[in-house]
Amino acid sequence: MPTHRIILVLFLLISGLPAAEALRIHRDVAYLEPGRTEKLDLYLPAAKAPEAPLSPAFVWIHGGGWTQGTKSEARAAEICTTLAEAGYVAVSIDYRLGDGAWPQNLLDCKNAVRFLRAKATALRIDPTRIAIGGGSAGGHLALMVAYTTGQPDLEPTQPYPDFSSSIRCVINMYGITNILTRVKTDAQGRPTTEPNPGSSLRVFDVPTFTGPRLKKGSPVTHITPASPPTLIFHGRADATVDYLQAEELARILQQHQVPHQLHLLDNIGHTFAFQTWGKKKLPLDLRPIVLTFLDQHLR
Repeated sequence: MPTHRIILVLFLLISGLPAAEALRIHRDVAYLEPGRTEKLDLYLPAAKAPEAPLSPAFVWIHGGGWTQGTKSEARAAEICTTLAEAGYVAVSIDYRLGDGAWPQNLLDCKNAVRFLRAKATALRIDPTRIAIGGGSAGGHLALMVAYTTGQPDLEPTQPYPDFSSSIRCVINMYGITNILTRVKTDAQGRPTTEPNPGSSLRVFDVPTFTGPRLKKGSPVTHITPASPPTLIFHGRADATVDYLQAEELARILQQHQVPHQLHLLDNIGHTFAFQTWGKKKLPLDLRPIVLTFLDQHLR
């Protein structure tokens, strides 16, 4: 890890204070085709001297069962602020939600990556060093972005046709990894054997909890030995998305010898961020794990 990054990480861990004066946030930036109402929030690190190295970049995708949620959620603010303070250009995005949103929701997420490449010069981004991540439904979409690069029917044609949506690594936080094997849990997050379609039938516009459309929409079915390194976080007490989803993802990544890490958090449920779950501090600060992972794979 570069010396400046080590110093910054130590400062954050010891002081617990955000470097607010170094952070610049631009809200509601247009990034999709004209007429689309979904926007992104742009988190910029401290201004650099012209001769300074270009910044890596990161796309965060919010959760909400593919039907709700917002780029302005507290979790996104915590995560994107952490990354901007560590020198990343970070964006938190809104995307198509609701019934029949698939695959437009995925195309929107890919366009966020393309937006960063299209604006790389103005934003002083290194276009070869872009990562993506998300929570819950956003984790699912982040994995789909990561694992389906170049599939013609899952790539947007506008508004950035000359830019790639490829990323270098991906962070999945309690996301759905195989729609067809997702199961319900009890109140303590213990998996049952009862299938859990959630909102997938509506979002993917299918009549039954089976078939090729849901299979194609499942990240694990797209993993190959060329898939990007993957960092996985999931709570063992998650009563929304069963933790078996994370274990299945890690198992298939291992089968294909894709670099990955799996972190299962005891007694932790859904929608945690890097430092908090609800109003409680996590027992494990995820920031050093995340920053080390990103630094390793965005060199």
